[in-house]
Amino acid sequence: MGTASNQRVPLRRIVALFRPYRWSLLFVGVLVAASSLVSLVNPFLIRAIIDVALPQGRTGLLTLLAVGMIVVAVANSSFSVSQTYVSTKVGQRVMHDLRTAVYAHLQRMSLAFFTRTRTGEVQSRIANDIGGMQATVTTTATTLVSNLTTVVATIIAMAALDWRLTIASLLMLPVFVWVSRRVGTERRTITRDRQRQLAVISSIVQESLSVSGILLGHTMGRSASLARSFSTESAKLSDLEVRSSMAGRWRQSTIQIVMSAMPAVIYWVTGLTGLGLSGEHMAISIGTLVAFTTLQQSLYRPAVQLLSVGVDIQSSLELFGRIFEYLDLPVDIAEPARPAALGKVRGEVRLSGVSFSYAGADGVGAGSTGAGSAGAGSAGAGSTRAGSTRAGSTGAAADAGSAGAGAVPPTLRGIDVTVPAGNRLAIVGETGSGKTTLSYLIPRLYDVTSGSVTIDGTDVRDMSFDDLAGTVGVVAQETYLFHASVADNLRFAKPSATDDELVAAAKVAHIHEHLLSLPDGYDTVVGERGYRFSGGEKQRLAIARAVLRDPPVLVLDEATSALDTQTELAVQQAIDAASAGRTTITIAHRLSTVRDADEIIVLDRGEIAERGRHAELLARGGRYAALVNRDAGRAAADLADAAA
Repeated sequence: MGTASNQRVPLRRIVALFRPYRWSLLFVGVLVAASSLVSLVNPFLIRAIIDVALPQGRTGLLTLLAVGMIVVAVANSSFSVSQTYVSTKVGQRVMHDLRTAVYAHLQRMSLAFFTRTRTGEVQSRIANDIGGMQATVTTTATTLVSNLTTVVATIIAMAALDWRLTIASLLMLPVFVWVSRRVGTERRTITRDRQRQLAVISSIVQESLSVSGILLGHTMGRSASLARSFSTESAKLSDLEVRSSMAGRWRQSTIQIVMSAMPAVIYWVTGLTGLGLSGEHMAISIGTLVAFTTLQQSLYRPAVQLLSVGVDIQSSLELFGRIFEYLDLPVDIAEPARPAALGKVRGEVRLSGVSFSYAGADGVGAGSTGAGSAGAGSAGAGSTRAGSTRAGSTGAAADAGSAGAGAVPPTLRGIDVTVPAGNRLAIVGETGSGKTTLSYLIPRLYDVTSGSVTIDGTDVRDMSFDDLAGTVGVVAQETYLFHASVADNLRFAKPSATDDELVAAAKVAHIHEHLLSLPDGYDTVVGERGYRFSGGEKQRLAIARAVLRDPPVLVLDEATSALDTQTELAVQQAIDAASAGRTTITIAHRLSTVRDADEIIVLDRGEIAERGRHAELLARGGRYAALVNRDAGRAAADLADAAA
C-alpha cells in the first residue's frame, strides 16, 4: 500500500467533506464578507475626521464620525463571534465525520489487517492525524473568505484614494507568494515525518504502558530500557516540532519587516516624488495619506494570512492523505450485497475441500503469518463475494501456486469435515497444526483460500454479518474483556439481556457464585483486559458471554485451557448441558475434555491425520493415542511432583 506522501490528495475530495454543510458555510461567508466590508469604513471615517471635522471645528460631525467608528467596532465583533461559532461547529462536524468514517471502515477490516498493523498506529491515525487537522477544518474556510474579501475590497478602496500609491504597495506581493509556497512545501514534508513519529510514540505507549506491557517490562527488568527508548523517540519528535515551528520563519520574518516598513516607504515616496505637494498645496491630504497607510496595513495583514492558509493547507494535505489512506483500504472480507435469507438454523457445519494460507490472507510475503508485520498493506486473497471465484479453485492448485512462489506450505490443506446439527466435533493436534486457524474459518474471521465452509448448506460468504454472528458463537483462546462492569461485559453479547438471563448464563459457566461473593457483584469493574480476575475466571466469563447469545453453533477454542482440574470438570459438565441440541466445535488442549465428542479429528501440519471417536482412535494406536499417552504421562508427573 502506498503512503500518503506518494499520493496527491485531490482538493475536490477534501471539499466534498464540507458539502453537507454548504449552507452553513454560505452563511459564514456572508458574515465574513459583511465584516470585511464594514471594516473598510474606518479609514474613510478617519480621513473625514482629520481633513474635515477637526480643521473646521465641526463637533457635531466629529461626534457622528466617532460614533460611526464605535458602531463599526461593535458590528465587527458581532460578526466575528457569529462566524467563529458557525465555522467551528462545521469544522468539528467534519472532524466527527472523518473519525466516524475511519472507525467504521476499520471495523469492517478483517482480522488479517490487525495482525499486521500496530494498534498504536491505528490509534494515531484517528487521534493525532484527525486532531492535527482541527485548525485547518475549523478556520480555513473563514480565513479564506475573510482575507480574500478584505484583500479585494482593500485594493479597490486604495485605488479610489490614489492609484499610484496602490501600484507601489502591490509590488511586493509576488515576493510574498513565492516565499509562502517555499515554506508550504517544507512544512508538508516535516508534517509527514512528524505524524509518523507520533504514530511510533503512540505504539510505544500503547504496548508498554498496558497492563501486559508493564508486567512484562517489570518481570524482564526492562523498565529503564523502555524509558530510554521512549526518550529517544520523544527527542526525535521534539526536533521535528522545532523544525516545524522554524520552517520558513526567517523568510516570514522578512515579510513582516517589509510589511512594517511599507508605511514609512509610502511617506518617503510621497515626499520625494512630489505627490505630497502641488505648488503650495498638498496634492494628497494628510487624512488621505493616513487613510491610505491604514488600508495598506489592512491589505498586507490579510494577504500574509491568506498565504499562511496556503502553508497550513499544504501541511494538512499530508494529514488528509494519511486519513484517506485508511479510508481507501480495500475490505478483503466484504458482506455480500444480497445476503442469503436464513430460516431457522439447525446448525450443520460442513467444510468441503478447505485449504487456507496466511500468506494470501494477510497480503504479506511468504513465510509471514502477518502477526507483527509493520505497515498496513491491503489483504489480497480474501473473498469480496462480488463475483469472487469459489468453485474451480482447488486446494491442489492453491498449494501448487504457493509452492511455485517459494511460499511456506498452506496452514490447512484439503479439509473435509461434516458436523451434523447438534453434534460435537473435537479438533486436536500438536501446537501449530492449524487447530485455531480452522476455528477462525467458521465465523469467517478469514476467508478460505479454496473450498467452502457452509452452515445448513449456505456458504458463510453468502451470509450477512449479523446472521453469521447470530449463528456462530466463539469463545477464543485469549479472553478479551472491556474495562467495564461484569454485567456490561456480558451484555456486549446481548445488549437487551435481563438480569435473570445474565445470572442463568453465569450459572452455566460456574461463575455466578464467585460474582456474588464480590462486594459489587455483577457491577464489579473487571479492570483493563480483565486483569482483576484470574485466568480461569476470565475464561468462565467468556463462556457465560457466549452462552448468553444462545447461538446454534458454538466454537470453543481451548476454552477450558486456563481452568484448574476441578473447575474444568464442573465447567465441562455445564458446557455439555448447554451444548445439548447445539453444534459444538471444540479446539482441545486437554484431551480429557473431548472423550465424549461425536467425532474427533487429529490435525497434523494442516491436514487431517486421523478421525473417529475416542475409543476407536485409541485402539488404532496412532497419533491420537500418542497424544493421550503424552497427556497421561504429564498428569502423572504433576501428581508425583505434588506428592513430593
